[in-house]
Amino acid sequence: MPKFPVFQRRILALLTLAAMSVAVPFARAQQTSPAPTQPSASPGQKPGDQKPQDQSPDDSQQPSETLKVNVSVVSVFFNVKDKHGALIPNQTKDDFEVFEDGKPQTLKYFTAETNLPLTLGILIDSSGSQLRVLDMEKEVGGAFLKQILTDKDEAFVIDFNVDASLVQDFTRDVHRLQKALNSVKINTGFSTGPIPGAGGGPVPTAQQAGTVLFDAVYLSAHDMLAKEVGRKAMILLTDGEDEGSKLKIKDAIEAAQKADAIVYVLLCADRGFYGGMGYSGEYDMRKLTEATGGRVINVGNKFDKLRDAFDQIAAELRSQYNIGFVSTNTKLDGTYRKIEIKNKQGYKIQARAGYYAGRKED
Repeated sequence: MPKFPVFQRRILALLTLAAMSVAVPFARAQQTSPAPTQPSASPGQKPGDQKPQDQSPDDSQQPSETLKVNVSVVSVFFNVKDKHGALIPNQTKDDFEVFEDGKPQTLKYFTAETNLPLTLGILIDSSGSQLRVLDMEKEVGGAFLKQILTDKDEAFVIDFNVDASLVQDFTRDVHRLQKALNSVKINTGFSTGPIPGAGGGPVPTAQQAGTVLFDAVYLSAHDMLAKEVGRKAMILLTDGEDEGSKLKIKDAIEAAQKADAIVYVLLCADRGFYGGMGYSGEYDMRKLTEATGGRVINVGNKFDKLRDAFDQIAAELRSQYNIGFVSTNTKLDGTYRKIEIKNKQGYKIQARAGYYAGRKED
């Protein structure tokens, strides 16, 4: 039987449990459940890189069962923009209305969360199509991490190509994160010979090794972010093409929504790689980002565009509003519910499209 990396083994196991997956409520701070086992760190990682709460199995350190509540507050982070895309500050609770499945909801709280701790996942595509843009992604991505992360924040790095690998587990150490990015190398799944499509033959087809983008997003959301609290985001550096995932785009979207993670995609693509045939990754990436409250920024292979894109994301993550409401739909049935936030002044809202309700415990 072939050996699979840690994340690929997780995919095979999760496929068999897909029908049994349990929705992850938004207000994790008001619920208590044992933290799922963290994916194994990559070979060479030191135990010190692991999150402190994962180092001790002592149940006595876990919150008491009496802290559990039956009603979850649905928490939504969002940005407010004018028609030109500029961020709008200084809004108040009275400037907004919230609807779930078309029905008005009563806000329980409203805050402008500019300094709330952030948990960030950087997912970097190292498939053959990224050959001419990977170094640019490493350099600018490393600078972004230094800019955005405070001593209260943490991040991890996932590398994906023909498989997905956790190259740096949760850490607050920017140098470790930058080192992880710099360690990423192009992997086409071919052991010898030139890279196809980059002067070395035709572009890889579906029958050959592909890019497991959807699997990487799913595992980032399900295995890494789902158990975290507070603000959570993923940034994908990719051309958006998926050719080898075992899961579908809908699975990636659902996992990100259940993890309450905002997804940004920086569409980095060297059009010359495709030999004039073009690429179609942007469509799926827009579905993913619009459903989760992020967006796609097309940077091509331009260094300045990528740097500006990271600056825009940094500004948005530090200029978020946060609202909370208790749904008028009290059924704990695990169903998907649409959310719409309206600004009374007509400003544009950038927010997730909905959430999955929790399920009643047996």
